Amino acid sequence: MRIAHFETLQPVCPRCKVEQQIVAPLTIANVTHQNDDIIVDGSLICTNTQCRLEYPIIDGIPVIVNNLLKYLNDNFYHLTVRDDLSALTESILGDAAGPGAVFNSMRHYLSTYAWDHYGDKAPANEFSPQQVEPGSVVNCLNVGLSLLNETPQSPMLDIGCAVGRSTFELAAQFNGLALGIDLNFTLLRIAQVILRTGTISFPLKSVGIVFDRHQYEVVLDNKHLVDFWACDALALPFTNESFHLISALNVLDTVNSPVNFLKSIGHALLNGGNTILATPYDWSPPVPVHNWLGGHAQRDPEGGVSEILLRKLLTSDENSLAIGDLKLIGEIEHHPWHVRIHNRRTASYDTHIIACNKAK
Repeated sequence: MRIAHFETLQPVCPRCKVEQQIVAPLTIANVTHQNDDIIVDGSLICTNTQCRLEYPIIDGIPVIVNNLLKYLNDNFYHLTVRDDLSALTESILGDAAGPGAVFNSMRHYLSTYAWDHYGDKAPANEFSPQQVEPGSVVNCLNVGLSLLNETPQSPMLDIGCAVGRSTFELAAQFNGLALGIDLNFTLLRIAQVILRTGTISFPLKSVGIVFDRHQYEVVLDNKHLVDFWACDALALPFTNESFHLISALNVLDTVNSPVNFLKSIGHALLNGGNTILATPYDWSPPVPVHNWLGGHAQRDPEGGVSEILLRKLLTSDENSLAIGDLKLIGEIEHHPWHVRIHNRRTASYDTHIIACNKAK
């Protein structure tokens, strides 16, 4: 955790914010390992004497979530997994674990995200020819930014940052403080390692549970302006009106409540701030169907079409469904997003990109 980000953003206790509707700042409680301006291991603590909940900083990533104990319990494997295994040992363990194991599922996601986010930074001939080029996340971000009427200012928040390339891009392009947040600790760890060491190491899926490990230097501009935290988009640990720009690429269809997610973004934006949203409406099964924006209820007037319902949320205040804080200012209804699965499989999404403004 960068101390500069902590001091600038002044995070608050999400449990107090959600459960008691009070603003209780967090303070640094312990520092057991620090590298320059980054606290690698330590803890934060809530200043509310009726709470005093401690939030750990693990591998440079502060875990600031509402239901902390549940998060730590649910993610115990990802929080404590080793990262010093040789490629040989990793392969043997992967064979023993089998295709349905957490170990191989973790490698699968690391392969998919790391290749798309940083494949373009690899040395020549690092990878054999692939079906598609990496960089969908950067391309989508840039298309979204082109819809804005003004140059973004900092601080900037990147929700669902995964392994972090979009966060680095925001800092590089606009020379301002950028924070990436996600709930997937395994992906965040990759981003934090790049931040601290300037190198990436990840398993690239070839076929089945065969993975080839790749490691190389990643050169990025303005890394000193970037940090990564584990936070929940539905319980952001910040006071209202904290960010000039919020990006959320392919997040809307994965959160428990898309409507509350949009409201959370609206609260966190400064007046006059902007947000970029992108979604293929690939509604995740863990998200309750009744919370989806479309994708069901063909009998409704909108016929279950997600795009129509999202526009209603982001247009006139006279609409009973509208999110008052956010107003649609531009959109691209069809934009390709290609995801590499393995050597012979690519998944393609038709992503809807939307830009919104919070009125002053």
